[in-house]
Amino acid sequence: MEQKQFKAESKRLLDMMIHSIYTHKEIFLRELISNASDAIDKLYFKSLTDDKVGLAKDDFAIWISADKDSRTLKITDNGIGMTAEELENNLGTIANSGSLKFKTENKLDEDNQIIGQFGVGFYSAFMVAKKVTVITKAYGSDVAYRWESEGVDGYTISEDDKASVGTEIILELLEDTEDEKYSEFLDTYRIKGLITKYSDYIRFPIKMEVTHSRPMELSEEDKEAGKSPEYEDYIEIETLNSMVPLWKKSKSELKEEDYKHFYTEKFYDYNEPLKYSHVVNEGVPSYNALLYIPSKAPYDFYSKEFEKGLQLYSNGVLIMDKCADLLPDYFCFVRGLVDSEDLSLNISREMLQHDRQLKVIAKSIEKTVSSELKKMLKNDRENYEKFWKEFGVQLKFGVYSGYGMNKDKLQDLLLFTSSQDKLVTLDEYVTAMPEEQKYIYYATGESTARIEQLPQTELVKDKGFEILYLTDNVDEFAIKMLMNYKEKEFKNVSSEDLGIEDTEKQEELKAKEEENADMLSAMADSLGESVTKVVLSKRLKSHPVCLSSEGEITLEMEKVLNSMPGDQKVKAQRVLEINPEHEIFGKLTAASSDSEKLAKYAKLLYTQALLIEGMPVENPVEFSNLICELM
Repeated sequence: MEQKQFKAESKRLLDMMIHSIYTHKEIFLRELISNASDAIDKLYFKSLTDDKVGLAKDDFAIWISADKDSRTLKITDNGIGMTAEELENNLGTIANSGSLKFKTENKLDEDNQIIGQFGVGFYSAFMVAKKVTVITKAYGSDVAYRWESEGVDGYTISEDDKASVGTEIILELLEDTEDEKYSEFLDTYRIKGLITKYSDYIRFPIKMEVTHSRPMELSEEDKEAGKSPEYEDYIEIETLNSMVPLWKKSKSELKEEDYKHFYTEKFYDYNEPLKYSHVVNEGVPSYNALLYIPSKAPYDFYSKEFEKGLQLYSNGVLIMDKCADLLPDYFCFVRGLVDSEDLSLNISREMLQHDRQLKVIAKSIEKTVSSELKKMLKNDRENYEKFWKEFGVQLKFGVYSGYGMNKDKLQDLLLFTSSQDKLVTLDEYVTAMPEEQKYIYYATGESTARIEQLPQTELVKDKGFEILYLTDNVDEFAIKMLMNYKEKEFKNVSSEDLGIEDTEKQEELKAKEEENADMLSAMADSLGESVTKVVLSKRLKSHPVCLSSEGEITLEMEKVLNSMPGDQKVKAQRVLEINPEHEIFGKLTAASSDSEKLAKYAKLLYTQALLIEGMPVENPVEFSNLICELM
């Protein structure tokens, strides 16, 4: 028997395909089942106009059988089969496909989709098999053929005595190694798992003879003697796939329970989703999608280990378990799947990144998610606030990342805790602003309780203006990126100009500051590089002292940035503010002639200001000694 060489591609291409195109060896079963489904599709299509086929739709099936003794796995179908010429063309030429040609020539509609193609996918069998045998008989042919190959060295074709129409693929599996256990693909449980994972929605039944055990019936005498029953094996034919994807069913025939049950089963979540969306897009490209917003964040959601992505199917066949390219990072909490007949089944992760159709689908998915979140915010506030508690930080990161390029998409989805003890949107805040209020005020801190006690909030609160409380590390960075909302600028309560100061009092303060300029300068000198300057405060009312900052880096940003890994530390330009209306100011002026005592007061007040801000005390021993000394 003559050994033939592969026509179109070299041994190197086959080797590259096996080791590079597919990352996971287990997908070989998906590819071979998809090819079998194609073959059945072709014969089924022919049966619609040719009574000689003699098979109804329910007669078609794919069979799987495994023999551990001979280490062989068989995939059998009763599809259209192949002639010797088709074997030569389809299997002798790597990546050549007869399916695409068949689909084009017969102008197949949506009910007759060819999901895979003989070609690259078929050769994935060599990832697990040392020898592949294809026995096939074409519809309308009197002769069957056997195709055999052990990989890159070539193949042989000979006649065979197969009686029925269809194709049988026999894989002789590679021997197990320390790193690879090929025998796992002979295990019934493993085979069933792979079919559920990759081929559950193939529209023809995938059947397998499965061995079960059952107790044998005991005689009355044995029962009385208390004997345990012996077990006997029996064979049952099981259908391993469900065949009809939920997302391809009509929305009218599905209930809310169906969608929720699918989610908990498919994505192994104990909690029902907060929201779901069933998308049927008939444009170009066409796709179906099921999108879910979980009610709880995964335990690793905010860690580097978390892997985002939607399941990606090509006409019911799983291409990728987590396709990251379908979701922007700020919507990475979404779970679900996308199924498109316009995507090639034989496509690698690298090729997907450059697929134009995938990018169009991703844009559409992004719009759908955004729309669903806005609907939930408007019509189901209680659930939206639950969502926000779990995933709100991710949207804030979305505002900040990419230099704010997505802020316009996300700003109306943001929620903030406010001084009115509730969550508010930016729109709600601005709408409720009094006419005389110029800015959107915010304060930062590690908790709302800490912010409530900040001296800097007093003046704004006394005016009756609402304050946004920013407690997440990313908050102030996101606000800086937004800059303004509906022409209202954001203003930190620690800012120098709050736009609410009394003009007359400001003049008085300026005069008092000039009068005490030497004292304030001496205090600043005694604090060295700890502060940029010491000033009299126009924002403090009951508190004696506070810290503010100048420049782009605020005190809260300093804390956040310095908590990150790395040796490079940043420092805000700190300003120590003294309340001129507080009795402590009188103590300072009285001590102004005693430079040593004034320096001690300055250090004491500065350390108090650090504690108020929740910042580390630079010299706790000195602080303790100063308190004792001055007491």
